[in-house]
Amino acid sequence: MSAVIETLGLRKVFGDHVAIESLDLNIERGDVFGLLGPNGAGKTTTIRMLTTLLAPSGGAARVCGFDVATQPSEVRRRIGYVMQTVAYRGLLTGRECVEIEAALYHLPRRDIPLRAEVVLEAVGMLPHADRRWTTYSGGMKKRLDLACGLLHWPEVLVLDEPSLGLDVQSRHNVWGYIRDRHVGGATVLLATNYLDEADRLCNKVAIIDRGSVVVQGSPSELKRAVGAEVVQVSTGEPERLRRAIEAERWVKKIIAGEHGDLHVYVEDASIALPAVMRLGLEHGINLKRMTYSQPSLDDVFLLHTGRELREVGAAS
Repeated sequence: MSAVIETLGLRKVFGDHVAIESLDLNIERGDVFGLLGPNGAGKTTTIRMLTTLLAPSGGAARVCGFDVATQPSEVRRRIGYVMQTVAYRGLLTGRECVEIEAALYHLPRRDIPLRAEVVLEAVGMLPHADRRWTTYSGGMKKRLDLACGLLHWPEVLVLDEPSLGLDVQSRHNVWGYIRDRHVGGATVLLATNYLDEADRLCNKVAIIDRGSVVVQGSPSELKRAVGAEVVQVSTGEPERLRRAIEAERWVKKIIAGEHGDLHVYVEDASIALPAVMRLGLEHGINLKRMTYSQPSLDDVFLLHTGRELREVGAAS
């Protein structure tokens, strides 16, 4: 195993529940690698094994050349981990939070004040460093957690849903910090169920569903592999509409969504759109809404699983 992060047949079982089944990943130095999938897909379980917080039930995983099961201390020295949930920090100030974390990383005492200032500045929290944690907004708390994850300049930065629950401006700020760390040479492992986040930040993604990788590659490669434009039709009679259009020569594939939508994959949307409208009129089917787009990562997930990532994630 030569990659910065590599897993081979990685497995995790909780009682009778198989959370991760034979997971193979290969993450190279300098990658921003996304684990993309709905809630409950196994992203956090994978990350907890890679950060040595959970012992694998089978298979192997190495981080920076060290085995997560037999060399956990070496792994922890080389990673920064920002969890999905914001850590509770009581009545401490932001500066105190970071300095305590620095001591836990065993940074030299004389270096801690300067290092704390540097990472607080990096995430835009230095002006607020002496306010109590309890006065921070959700976005500020997340940025403080990011600062703590950067303290020892990790080779690998592991982020579990880093923008979960943040407003738009805070999300974009977090994205900026992730890009900065990537430019600074860190390898980033990012777990997310936000399609735009994976598309904007990641040079490679693995789409996970029910504990297994269903497809992986660069976002552009995966979207190109769909090989079609996508017409999405909303109707109260999706099965009737499906029967009406599935025999048409311009149709490549039809997949039903969970709310009466049909995703129709076609060679040329300019031909398909008027044809669908004509078929709706001929068969007396009310078309509530119709749109078309180039393939997205949601279409990639839909094609490989038969389900929509947005809907699965919202329901989990």
